[in-house]
Amino acid sequence: MENLPGAKLEADILKAPCPFCETARKTKGTLVAYLDYESYFHGFFRCLNRCIPGGFPHYFGERLGLKPHEIPGYDPEDEPYAREAPYPPRNLNGEIKKYVSLMGDEQYAYFGRMGASKSTVEEKSIGYNGRYFVYPYFLEDGNCYAARCVLPGREEDQFWHGDKDFFSEQFHIYNVQEIERCKDGSLLVTEGENSLLTLSELGFPGVAVTSFTDLELIDAERFRKIRNIFLWMNNSPEAYMAARTLANRLGYRARIIHWPRDAKRGATLSQLAVQTGKGFRSVVASMIKSSRSYSPFSSVEKEHRQFLTSLERKKGRGLAGLNTGFEKLDRSLDGIRGINIMGGQPKAGKSCFFMQVSTVMAGKKIPVIYYDFENGREKIYTRTLCRLSRLSEKEMREGSPDQNARERLESAESEFKNLLQYFRVVTDRKLSPEIMRRQIDFLQHETRKDHTLVVVDSLHKLPFKNLSERRTGIDEWLRHMESVRDEQNVSFLVISELSRGDGGRYDRKPDLGSFKESGDIEYSADNALIFVPSSDPFRQSDSEEERKSTLWLVASRENSPGRVAEYLLDYPYWGFKEL
Repeated sequence: MENLPGAKLEADILKAPCPFCETARKTKGTLVAYLDYESYFHGFFRCLNRCIPGGFPHYFGERLGLKPHEIPGYDPEDEPYAREAPYPPRNLNGEIKKYVSLMGDEQYAYFGRMGASKSTVEEKSIGYNGRYFVYPYFLEDGNCYAARCVLPGREEDQFWHGDKDFFSEQFHIYNVQEIERCKDGSLLVTEGENSLLTLSELGFPGVAVTSFTDLELIDAERFRKIRNIFLWMNNSPEAYMAARTLANRLGYRARIIHWPRDAKRGATLSQLAVQTGKGFRSVVASMIKSSRSYSPFSSVEKEHRQFLTSLERKKGRGLAGLNTGFEKLDRSLDGIRGINIMGGQPKAGKSCFFMQVSTVMAGKKIPVIYYDFENGREKIYTRTLCRLSRLSEKEMREGSPDQNARERLESAESEFKNLLQYFRVVTDRKLSPEIMRRQIDFLQHETRKDHTLVVVDSLHKLPFKNLSERRTGIDEWLRHMESVRDEQNVSFLVISELSRGDGGRYDRKPDLGSFKESGDIEYSADNALIFVPSSDPFRQSDSEEERKSTLWLVASRENSPGRVAEYLLDYPYWGFKEL
């Protein structure tokens, strides 16, 4: 108060004759400073005559000519924000003054309808060129090099005027000088110049971006001196996501203001000002007060609710994971859950094994996406129908005259059609992690299920940028699978190739080191399995012993490694029997 002669304290507001009006106006206005310690705008001052823009203590001290060390929060090593782009010698300052002089009663009335007074519009130096409103984008040096021209009532009809080097998105911050004035204080970031005008009318400090898309290119370093940054975009999911992205870069200082649930899509602050009239101030104050500091973490309530829901969903289930239809396999793994990677030498029956497991699950109304890069859609469907009907491919192709066989085929076709409601085969060789995520979302939405089984056949055939990056590509895919597993409640069955041992042979003693070209499998896999045939799979034989394979669990996060079970290939019906 010693710097403001005649100051009086009324509740939490300091009022005094404005010391800055002496040079700007003949009559002094009233300077008000907000001293409520619980307010985000504690320390903010402004002149009711708008002789200068408002700001926080650091800006007040500079304007009053105080010694730096007398200003609260003074940092002798602080440096102002500097742009890399040089400022040109020519500017639009003269033109802007001419456009301001063309503003008439009709133009001021336009802004008045959204609650912005003539003094607020004049403070922002908004002009008129005879058809378009001209919004000058003054930069940190106090000069204007570019202005946005907007047709009244038609926001989409707009263009930029001035130096084209200043038309790019990095310069799309309106009223940018406000950032420095709000050092160690609070600032609102809104969408659209008119939205900012409505806030300025109420006395709130702020800047505006032309569109929410500009948020992506804003340098977060610009706001490093601001304590609280309120992001108030127009009401749309896209704008909200853009605000979240910026908030991630700004950190805990960011506060996203949420619109009411019943607010119209695309609603703006200027529209809200028209709708609420005199109640606009209280609505704005309430929405600002209810904002919360942005956090990338889920709320305690959400985490607690999701965990209890997950526990409730598992009640009464004998297995923690999904039922495969193989009793010993289910007992060894406690059901399929997480990332399960199975290796085996070529032609060992890995694909056939996972075809059976996945279609059995689909028959139990578990959503399944089968990413196939080995066999093709028709072979998967044909072998599934063979297993369901107990008919060979040849018998189905030739059409058996046996009545019993025809009935089995009809029954199998009906069962196959039903399981297809939950079973999707994808052979897209341009698959990406993002496409996989979207496809999982689609299937969960279509089936109204909150879990999914994903089969990948095989890990080494997944699309990579180029062959030289295959190993790093595999590891990257595994990282994405971990994320999908955790975020979308997905269990994976993944087929992997094995490395050859000495002499080009496959090791008969399976271990974690047998997997090919990925050291990350041991870290990513919740269960690592190896399928070992009893004999050479390339040697044809009708002997039952020759068609046996043993499944080994070589590593697991929660289960004991060891022999799982022995399986007999039920040829020519393309199924396995657990022995």
